[in-house]
Amino acid sequence: MSFYMIRKMGTAFFQLFRTFRKTPSPCLIMTLLVKNEEGMLEQNLRFHKAMGVDGFIITDNNSTDSTPEIIEKYRRMGWVKEVIRETATDYEQKAWVDRMIWKAKTVYGADWVVNADADELWYAPSGSLKTEMAATSANVLKCEMRSVYPEEGKPFWEWNRTVGYVADYEKYGLSLYSLFERQNMKVMHRADGYLQISMGNHKVTMLPQRSALSTVRVYHYNIRGKAQFLEKMINGGKQLEQHKGRHGGRHWRYFYRLYQEGKLEEEYDRVIGTRVLPQLERDGYVHTDTTIPDFFARVFR
Repeated sequence: MSFYMIRKMGTAFFQLFRTFRKTPSPCLIMTLLVKNEEGMLEQNLRFHKAMGVDGFIITDNNSTDSTPEIIEKYRRMGWVKEVIRETATDYEQKAWVDRMIWKAKTVYGADWVVNADADELWYAPSGSLKTEMAATSANVLKCEMRSVYPEEGKPFWEWNRTVGYVADYEKYGLSLYSLFERQNMKVMHRADGYLQISMGNHKVTMLPQRSALSTVRVYHYNIRGKAQFLEKMINGGKQLEQHKGRHGGRHWRYFYRLYQEGKLEEEYDRVIGTRVLPQLERDGYVHTDTTIPDFFARVFR
């Protein structure tokens, strides 16, 4: 066990008496790890600010589009508390997110932390992510994820269909890693007692740990059209090739291998089920969900 982890465990131990306390007006910090997210980042920040986030810490990993300019705009507005320019070309996601969590906790006084990706919108039915945080004595809240079906030619916030898990992907001729794969829950957690985040932000280690289910839903826009999909999988695959570990990013490795074989573009139709979408709808795997379109129309009109 590293000295860094021992130190964090010691800090968590001394915070035990505060770990499960209810916090009526929690300070909520959201961390974001981004790369070339000009198509969604601004709406992401505006949406989550409306959902009660007090501030953002952003790690920008070598973006080459207008992502840095968007970040700077919201830093000047005071929404983005800190920007970390990460120039590494490997993919040390756990370490980079952990660094932001620690800053949220020790520098910016966070009571709760949400570790998000730019392609996620964390929606609270109450209208504020803080509602359940203020009411719970748990220190980890688990949140359902819903993948949103992409619609070319429309802004993502107008897409109104989510998809369910298809276990028998071969029956429908879907990709091994399709839009219809199982979505693991994401977690929100307290700052006190924090030890370690998992790859993908699906789990967190706390000392001690008490988890509860949340009504917060994470709308996942992991596929936002063919061009975005190809760019994301190629860039992600290149980074993971340089990653020291062998765990995590299995879907990126899968798609990057297809790219190297010249088969990635033809795989896209199998990823979103283009040819079998009517059958998937008839079989109950595609659902109308106007939650996000309604929210944007109501709040940002």
